[in-house]
Amino acid sequence: MNKADFSNDPSSNSSMTTKELQEYWRNEKCHWKPVKLLFEIASTRIAKKYSSKYVMYKIIVIQTGSFDSNKAILERRYSDFEVLHKNLLKNFSEEIEDITFPKKYLTGNFTEEMISERKLAFKEYLSLLYSIKCVRRSREFIDFLTRAELKEAYGCLRAGQYVKALDIFIQLVPLQEKLTHHCPTMVIPSLCAMLVCHRDLECPAEAFEVGEKALLHLQTRSSHKYYVPLLEAMIHLAYMLGKDFVSLQEKLEESQLKAPARGITLKELAVREYLY
Repeated sequence: MNKADFSNDPSSNSSMTTKELQEYWRNEKCHWKPVKLLFEIASTRIAKKYSSKYVMYKIIVIQTGSFDSNKAILERRYSDFEVLHKNLLKNFSEEIEDITFPKKYLTGNFTEEMISERKLAFKEYLSLLYSIKCVRRSREFIDFLTRAELKEAYGCLRAGQYVKALDIFIQLVPLQEKLTHHCPTMVIPSLCAMLVCHRDLECPAEAFEVGEKALLHLQTRSSHKYYVPLLEAMIHLAYMLGKDFVSLQEKLEESQLKAPARGITLKELAVREYLY
């Protein structure tokens, strides 16, 4: 094990209990297994907005190799795919130089033949992009599949529409986890937003459960901006539920010795996400 690996080894973190270490390594073993996703364009619909008309493509994302009970379903239009391609060309022009993007035509875009052709083309396009490691891990690719829904979910959270926000997060987080196995902390904001929604809906047990999941991702990342606010929220929830909060309090105090607290709550962090 090299020096960099050793510094990230959770066994060197004395604040973790044996149970937490076992759970951590169970999760890590899952991360070692490559996640393979299959993209299908299941159907299309013609949508109208003001005076414009466009085709919406329903994308289904499924994990292969086993039954996937959390398949993701989302809709994107041609212009969304176009933005993705333009963004990828900025950073991955060599990697995607052999991938053909479906052309846009001045007329005939709404014929059954053209729509069927586009369905097949976009399915192949997404599959080819996903086959390139650096592309599938890129912010551009992940944003294409998640950003629209995340913006809606955080918008609902800011508006106090916690049930609607939770519905979106519950559908989206499994997809985020599949897309970010290489960097599990990318899903932390969504998990913390779910905690906030459950807590403000007066469902502390559900809030605590999702908070535990978020903390597992942060065991060796105490400098993460969500770490201290998450611990503070979890201590309060543990106290409400009659659970052990002493170990959480000890972790909080240990973290505060390393760096002064910023004085920001978990909810204040969550409502700042995806403002633009």
